[in-house]
Amino acid sequence: MIQFSRALLLALTCWLGTHAAAAQTPLQIKLSPEGDRYVQFSGLNQVWLRHTRLNPGSQLNGRDMGSHYTDLSLRRLRFQVLAQLTDRVFFYTQFGQNNFNFRSPKYTGAFFHDATVEYALMPKKLSLGGGLAGWTGLARHAAPGIGAIMSLDVPLFLQPTNGITDQFIRKLGLYAKGQVGRVDYRIIISHPMTVSGAPDTTSLPTSRTFNYAHTLPKMQSQAYVKYFFRDGESNLMPYQAGSYLGQKNMLNLGAGFIYQPDAFWALDAAGQTQLHPMLLLGFDLFYEKPLNTHTSITFYTVFTHYDMGRGHIRSLGVDNPASGMDQARVSGPGNGFPIVGTGNTLYAQAGYLFGNDLLGTGGKLQPFAAAQYSRFLALADPMLMYELGLNYLTQGHHGSKLSLEYQGRPTYTTGYNGENQLHSYKGMWVMQYQVSF
Repeated sequence: MIQFSRALLLALTCWLGTHAAAAQTPLQIKLSPEGDRYVQFSGLNQVWLRHTRLNPGSQLNGRDMGSHYTDLSLRRLRFQVLAQLTDRVFFYTQFGQNNFNFRSPKYTGAFFHDATVEYALMPKKLSLGGGLAGWTGLARHAAPGIGAIMSLDVPLFLQPTNGITDQFIRKLGLYAKGQVGRVDYRIIISHPMTVSGAPDTTSLPTSRTFNYAHTLPKMQSQAYVKYFFRDGESNLMPYQAGSYLGQKNMLNLGAGFIYQPDAFWALDAAGQTQLHPMLLLGFDLFYEKPLNTHTSITFYTVFTHYDMGRGHIRSLGVDNPASGMDQARVSGPGNGFPIVGTGNTLYAQAGYLFGNDLLGTGGKLQPFAAAQYSRFLALADPMLMYELGLNYLTQGHHGSKLSLEYQGRPTYTTGYNGENQLHSYKGMWVMQYQVSF
């Protein structure tokens, strides 16, 4: 912890000396005098300094890591190109990398996140597109706008197949989107990728617990619909903001789903292969209200029901510093915890944006809190993860933002009766500096 404190002090000193960035305007090449046709460029880098209380038995390349670890990483590095070529033709691509830390493979890792083309049949009301796309159903933050996250990181349980049958939610697919009156909709047909780590498509399940089937993947159908009670928002991109910093007066209700036939398999009582569909349902609310010209409150909540088959549970550690553990545990190594599984989840986040008068011309503070409460069928006890943090914004989300967060997460142990029971809580401190243009 002393090492982390020294690194934190050094990072703060460097940041305070450079935070007064100039006001930002889009980096754009106009293709028409009116500016309605353009090519636009943007980029983002999120650097993490982190101190983690590790899960029991965490290892790195077979060596014990002890009880805690401090590290640096790139949480996200992205470059985007948007091109509105005509009043109907739109092009978008995004290139970058996630979770580059000290144990990442050298000289590799960056890839195309998105590569889509789109045609507006009825401008604003109906556009059709396709490619490698982040358009997804289920809920608002299933496709989060990473440059405008309110909490330090996104609610990853809304990306249940992340890294297994997709690339950070992206899949090859076709989509329809539009806005009709106060209704915003997206409908997607996507082709899941083959299961990561699957030896081949002729292997068979080995237990009665449902896991991803190593069969030829069938198409996913997805949709998400939201209703604007107050201000609307753009659907040019699939990614949705976590906060507008008081620039909008928002109240949205949304609902969505993801469905894939035969996505999971297990052995039945007779030892035969049993297939099971994946059905994910989400219902959410997004609220943001300016209290005056300088302050605002933001609130988001979502309820999900996941049916991924009997006993399915998945633990995940973001940007995990550990590579393995001394024995199998349901929480996983490093900073992992059970995040996705068959069952129900309630998630909420809230934040308050202070005005300029609190810090003079130095920027704005936005404290926030978030929590995920899940009742997974594979766990005997509820799963509760919580986060408390603070954003310091000098140029809004897009420009310079410094964030500090503490996350508390549960660990579980398997008892003699085979039940996965709550064991203890571990903590993680993260400081993030985000610069975007």
